[in-house]
Amino acid sequence: MKPLERILLAAKSAPRRIVLPEGEDPRVVEAALRSVREGVAEITLVGRREIVEQRLAAAGASGEHVRIEDPAGSPLTQHLAAAYHELRKGKGIDPAAAAEAVTTPLVFAAMMVREGHAYGTVGGAVATTADTVRAALQCIGRAPGIGLVSSFFLMMLCQPHHVKKGAFVFADCGLVVDPDAAGLADIARMSARSYQALAGAPAKVAMLSFSTNGSAAHERVSKVVEATRLAHAADPDLVIDGELQFDTAFVEAVSAAKAPNSALHGEANVFVFPNLDAANIGYKIAQRIGGAEAIGPILQGLAKPANDLSRGCSADDVFHMIAVTVVQAACG
Repeated sequence: MKPLERILLAAKSAPRRIVLPEGEDPRVVEAALRSVREGVAEITLVGRREIVEQRLAAAGASGEHVRIEDPAGSPLTQHLAAAYHELRKGKGIDPAAAAEAVTTPLVFAAMMVREGHAYGTVGGAVATTADTVRAALQCIGRAPGIGLVSSFFLMMLCQPHHVKKGAFVFADCGLVVDPDAAGLADIARMSARSYQALAGAPAKVAMLSFSTNGSAAHERVSKVVEATRLAHAADPDLVIDGELQFDTAFVEAVSAAKAPNSALHGEANVFVFPNLDAANIGYKIAQRIGGAEAIGPILQGLAKPANDLSRGCSADDVFHMIAVTVVQAACG
């Protein structure tokens, strides 16, 4: 079974309500209807009711139950504004500012998730990553015991030319610019959990560097080595190794030559990059030259699921991210 098929099957086995703050966008509406028709999720679309209804009609909605919430007249608005005020009053948000904030779709949707009216939210088809992530951080917040919210891309290698096939995690490709050793260790542990939830297989984590097992001496290498030590100390059962170059982590023959004692044996499925430069460049090379399908950025470390999209996304991209969000919600 292909990795994406497994995610869709998992979502269909335990569909959850997902709120989409950009309910006026035709791509989002198309993905919402497909999600309902295929039993992947229950959907709430946020937007101006008249426009959302027009988009649904144009997309051929014929009896599918998609809930619409218009912040300008929703019965939830007053409750969400009061909850937002209570949450943010320490930051100087008064009741009037809270009431205004929840009229914005991103905040409205994130507060719906916080208050239990939806299990997760997906935005970013129209809004910027900065605005999407800010709403998630301010309204949903970090999960207990998590010091850092990060992101990853789920990279699907399913083409005939791919020597290895399957799902792989690349982290952090979209959020944390230059994590220190402790932050990198957090990213590694969260990425392992994310992989296991979405791929249904044990994680094998490679902490990437331009050095393998001391082949180069530099403070950037030392950071990766320390991050590996911290991650393993916090989770002794985690299969992890670093510092490793990518080929050592991915190719069995190279691993045998460069790192014969590695716990990964060239079979890593979670790749933690040392900073955002390397990660963002790496995933885009894999996508554009290597032909990998990239789903993300998927956020991890939040109390409840909230995910981002590219503004250049397709309806298929939105649909797949909805399925990922459902699986995240089902895994708690």
